[in-house]
Amino acid sequence: KFLPSKCQLPAGIACTDHSATGSGVTVVLRNGMGFDATNVAVSIGKCGTATAIAGGDCTIGQTTLNNGAQCTYQATCSPALLGGAKFSAAFGVTYTNADTGLSLPANGSITTRVG
Repeated sequence: KFLPSKCQLPAGIACTDHSATGSGVTVVLRNGMGFDATNVAVSIGKCGTATAIAGGDCTIGQTTLNNGAQCTYQATCSPALLGGAKFSAAFGVTYTNADTGLSLPANGSITTRVG
């Protein structure tokens, strides 16, 4: 069966890529908000907290996402996801606007097939 793959967040934070495997979910996020974001926390449905991994503009565990930067986040899912199954979940990003100090949420969704 065909399953459209999508990863959506509000304008400003783009989900540029994503994947799901038996062990977890990976999302690639780009900051296009016009300001740096600090205290960045990513949560993916039942998989829970995702952490930044090395690659792109990020280092392992990094909690900042500078304007224009792109970071990859991984969440480990327990129990493991079933290969070939549909994965659909709400996911959210919370961050602090480095210019104003305000803490803000960005909520979206992800749908894909587990590889």
